[in-house]
Amino acid sequence: MSSDSSTRPSKPRRVVLLLVVVAAGTIGLVTFGITDRAKSMQEVKIWTDEQAIPTVRLVQPERGAVEEQLVLPGTVNGFYKGTLFARASGYVTAWHKDIGAHVKKDEVLAVISAPDLDQQLEEAKAQYVQLQAAVEQAQAAADLGRVTDQRTSRLVVQGWSSAEQGDTDRLNSAARTAALAVAKANVVAQRAVVGRLEELTRFEQIRAPFDGVVTARNVDIGDLVTAGGTSGRALFQISDIHRMRIYVNVPQAFLGQLKPGVKATLHLPGQQETFESELVTTSNALVENSRTALIELQADNPDGKLWPGAFTEVHFHLPSPADTLRIPATALVFGAQGMRVAAVDENHKVVLKPVTLGRNLGNRVEIESGLALSDRLIDNPQESTETGDVVQIASADKKTTADNGAEKTTPVASKTD
Repeated sequence: MSSDSSTRPSKPRRVVLLLVVVAAGTIGLVTFGITDRAKSMQEVKIWTDEQAIPTVRLVQPERGAVEEQLVLPGTVNGFYKGTLFARASGYVTAWHKDIGAHVKKDEVLAVISAPDLDQQLEEAKAQYVQLQAAVEQAQAAADLGRVTDQRTSRLVVQGWSSAEQGDTDRLNSAARTAALAVAKANVVAQRAVVGRLEELTRFEQIRAPFDGVVTARNVDIGDLVTAGGTSGRALFQISDIHRMRIYVNVPQAFLGQLKPGVKATLHLPGQQETFESELVTTSNALVENSRTALIELQADNPDGKLWPGAFTEVHFHLPSPADTLRIPATALVFGAQGMRVAAVDENHKVVLKPVTLGRNLGNRVEIESGLALSDRLIDNPQESTETGDVVQIASADKKTTADNGAEKTTPVASKTD
């Protein structure tokens, strides 16, 4: 009896203990769930706040080179270029200089046979002799008329001749004097005709107009050539290559730096040697459809290695302003307030700065004022970016492959994908 009574009270205690354990577990589970949910909500809030702050990639201004290289295509021409046409019609009987020949001024290049012109000259000379004889006849007639007039005038005064005869002899003398003047004028006119034909016959020999090189020969023996100014076929082309002229079309943005005296280096395809040249003059006018101006450089050519008509790359040596900075063109902000950039201060806040643009170099632009070398600029800023906006800077290890290949850009950080 006593053993049964000692075991009965222990059962209720186990039940109570079990209920306490179950209740404690339930409370723990509820507390853990509430805490975990609150933590998740806090993390969501933090993530949402972070996503509301834009991530940007930064670039910094750079100084330009001390000497800038501007490379433009150019064309080489001779210092003088002569295109020789026929001034006498006839047949080519001989040519003495072929392409590539070095010639001196007035050296004979070819000979033209012009029998018609020669005959015209002989005829003109004969007419000139006839007119000279006519002058002598007119002179004798004028002298006779003057003597007769003097004799008659004395007889009229003395009463031995009538006044009518005196008037007749006086007028006859005047007419013969006028005829003498006409004869002399005809001689002068004919002398001019002879001189013109003699000058034309000199063109039967095609001569070099200056020292140079024959660059083209378009005639052969037996060819019929016709005098016609520049409308006919050019017989020869001569170029003076002791000094060359180089012509370059320069964009308007660079004309302010290209003044007479600027040096340039010529690089010709197929030649290892370079040639120095100097800018001598500009056209002072722009071509409207291309906004370029023609400029002329000159280069010495003592060895004849520069050929007329050659293409060349012209490397201009332009001094770069010391206070001019360069930035990527993508860092500019276009707006109603003018040209600006979005800088980021040490608190990661945006400051919009107005800038003055210089030259447009393609991927990069020059900034003349408004920036410091230490400024950090947002690359590709959004149109809605305003002063005071907070941004976060992308870490450098997330730089994209395209950013690695950007031309001459030194980013502080990279924008994430």
